[in-house]
Amino acid sequence: MYEALDQWNFVIAAYVVGVSATLAMVGWAWWDMRRAEAKRDKVKRK
Repeated sequence: MYEALDQWNFVIAAYVVGVSATLAMVGWAWWDMRRAEAKRDKVKRK
């Protein structure tokens, strides 16, 4: 009797980690960009 590991669970988990990390980085970059633009606009108004 041979029992093989099902690699698809690991493949799906890797995709979930990769996609969620990418989305987190995009969100972080967007948030920082918005903050920097607001800072720039504040300095311009002075």
